[in-house]
Amino acid sequence: MRVLPVSLTTVLVELADLDETLALFAALQAEPIDGIEEMVPAARTLMIRFRPEAISPATIAIQVARRDLSACIEPSRHLVEIPVRYDGEDLSDVAELTGLSVAEVIRRHTDSTFTVAFCGFAPGFGYLVGGDPALHVPRRKSPRTRVPAGSVAIAGAFSGVYPQESPGGWQIIGTTPVRMWDIDREPGALLQPGYRVQFRDMDAGKTIDVPKSIPRPAPVVNPDGPQFSVLAAPIPAVFQDLGRFGQTGQGVSASGALDRSAFNAVNRVVGNPVNTPALEITVGGFSFACNARTVIALAGASVSVTVCDRAGTSREYGTYAPIALEPGDVVTIGHPSRGMRTYLAVRGGFKVAPVLGSAATDTLAVVGPPPVVSGAALALKQEALGRSSVGLNESAAFDLPGAADVVTLDVVLGPRTDWFTEKGLETLTNQLWQVTPQSNRIGIRLAGDVPLERKDSAELPSEGTATGAIQVPHSGQPVLFLADHPLTGGYPVIGAVAEYHLDLAGQIPVGARIRFRPLCPFADIAATR
Repeated sequence: MRVLPVSLTTVLVELADLDETLALFAALQAEPIDGIEEMVPAARTLMIRFRPEAISPATIAIQVARRDLSACIEPSRHLVEIPVRYDGEDLSDVAELTGLSVAEVIRRHTDSTFTVAFCGFAPGFGYLVGGDPALHVPRRKSPRTRVPAGSVAIAGAFSGVYPQESPGGWQIIGTTPVRMWDIDREPGALLQPGYRVQFRDMDAGKTIDVPKSIPRPAPVVNPDGPQFSVLAAPIPAVFQDLGRFGQTGQGVSASGALDRSAFNAVNRVVGNPVNTPALEITVGGFSFACNARTVIALAGASVSVTVCDRAGTSREYGTYAPIALEPGDVVTIGHPSRGMRTYLAVRGGFKVAPVLGSAATDTLAVVGPPPVVSGAALALKQEALGRSSVGLNESAAFDLPGAADVVTLDVVLGPRTDWFTEKGLETLTNQLWQVTPQSNRIGIRLAGDVPLERKDSAELPSEGTATGAIQVPHSGQPVLFLADHPLTGGYPVIGAVAEYHLDLAGQIPVGARIRFRPLCPFADIAATR
């Protein structure tokens, strides 16, 4: 067992195999350790997020070392049957790789009883183990950029079903009409850790009952009620709050505002309670008409705010101050001179329905309220709340970066720093990395003159990833994961941005350059007091 650093609030426990991982996960669920917030099991690791004020990484190492990993986990009584039409693009390749006939591949797959070991990659994506060892085949050498939803696939010792269209490198052997992820179903993920799964050949004629969705009523905006009518949204805005926690069992990560300090500040300015949903607007250009008397504010990236009334008179405002609106006012948000994202709050809040307990829009998982585009109507609550914080001198929590700046981010090395050569580590810390236009809420895609050099090209079993993780694909050009990153990943993470610099990372514009500054050398976490 190794305990490896991930960030200032997260460690990764590396174990011998999946059985030990699930045993430790079960043991910590049965007897929780005070201070541990969340756990993400994977192929042979358990990622643990903790409260540093309550427990230290060294204490976690002591506690996990004491747990019994030999206990057998009772199989779940819950069996999910999944009908499959075995028409996958890679079925014949799998037959060739295994030396079996296509019919024998299908028979062995349908004769197996799988267990959902863990969920990750995307909401509802269950990593299934327990299949016939004869069907263990490698991933495709060249991953597909588009795998259709419902694709049944295998890779290594795992089987799985893609819950939504996404890139992927597993071998596709069939398709299923059953939705693995459906937010209108309870629970949303058809497959949960521990469930048993059997695949049934649809051509065999057996009827399979599957859970039905109960569509929730679509939100209706009263045309006469207080609202903002969106006139322009060059990049769709998204509702955000502080995040969606406790859903890792379904493969759903937290998401949430990328600049939490600005999000909190803008709610203070208009007098809203903590965690009132606000709009996150990327690179400005957003405009809307208001039909009611209210108060708004903006915080985050440096933008100008123009309010034009019915008489055609314009007024100019800045960020971090309340702005009174009257019916008929049109608000236009300029493009930021510094920073990347601006938060718009309205006194009383927006009428937005939470999904899985949060109003955060996860752009990768497609969970949460839909993106806000031109033509949308945003209903307002207009509840009587506290006074705005005029006089509190709200301002940005840090100097906002510009497109020509070099931004220094503190980094915790780990958990896979030792997968890279000394030269690779030196490249990470000595080279400036430019933010590319391919960056988004999922991650900042970086480009450097020299790629990060690995010791070898070994394949990493999927393991949990944290916000701020610097993941390195085969190209050697790193990706800095932001709030909408996948819950698990299959490329090594060389380090993670310290939590106190995550808000800053969320405001770095395209074209800026990043310098990574390690807080300390990489080392395993010793089980010492």
